[in-house]
Amino acid sequence: MSNLDKVKQLRKSTGAGFKDCNAALDEAKGDIDKAIEILRVKGVSKASKKMSRVAKEGVIALSGDETKSSIIEVNCETDFVAKNEDFINFVKELSEINNKCNSDQDTLKNSKMKNEKTVDENMVSLIAKIGEKITIGRTKSINHNDSKNFTYLHTVVKDNLAKLAVITSLETQEKNDKIDLFGKQISMHIAASNPIALKPDSIDENILKKEQELVTEELKNSGKPDEIVKKISLGKINKFKEENSLLTQNWVMDPKKKVKDILAELKVKDLKIKEYFRIKIGE
Repeated sequence: MSNLDKVKQLRKSTGAGFKDCNAALDEAKGDIDKAIEILRVKGVSKASKKMSRVAKEGVIALSGDETKSSIIEVNCETDFVAKNEDFINFVKELSEINNKCNSDQDTLKNSKMKNEKTVDENMVSLIAKIGEKITIGRTKSINHNDSKNFTYLHTVVKDNLAKLAVITSLETQEKNDKIDLFGKQISMHIAASNPIALKPDSIDENILKKEQELVTEELKNSGKPDEIVKKISLGKINKFKEENSLLTQNWVMDPKKKVKDILAELKVKDLKIKEYFRIKIGE
């Protein structure tokens, strides 16, 4: 086999560039297996250098069915790479594995992919090949008894990959078109309105504390009496809770009504929004 044929084979096996393959073959004295190992080690080195960079682009992938649904965020440095075929194929397979291991990242990273290499090993190879930092971001699986999951993708990159994704789990014993339509619509509402909690009393205390600090800063030089300032402050905080809690948000498709009103109008016994998860690249 000529040196050029060996380089071609090495490129096909590893995805590395022509110069890297040629240099590895020279170092390995023409032994392809040794050259593969040299490129693997160098790939780790290249990947390590790139991991100090910022990766805020990427895609969100959705996998699963109405019983169990999973979301995984995979970040890269540029939107150009987010549309790269090798990156997309990696994320698609990764998404299916993520759903199987219930979004446990340790299990995920050590899971074998179709080529019999682990997720971590494949990620290192992909970083070396593409030349950008790639990381696994947020992951989430939703799986409840007596619940049905609904999903929504916004700004689709390809198939089940997008820039924003939502899973909504509705708890109900009934199955009908009315519930299915609401499941789709509430997922779209969540995508657009980005609620931070289901109900006002379930908003994280740290978020409320931060908002209170902003309100206090805004009002401190107003010149109004303390009693009036307290009332205004309380009103602003209550409005913040209402606008950021799913059930008390204005319904996107009819802003004169709240989400809880739409839920009541369905007249489906014991229908509840059990859980939801929304994720957007860059947020």
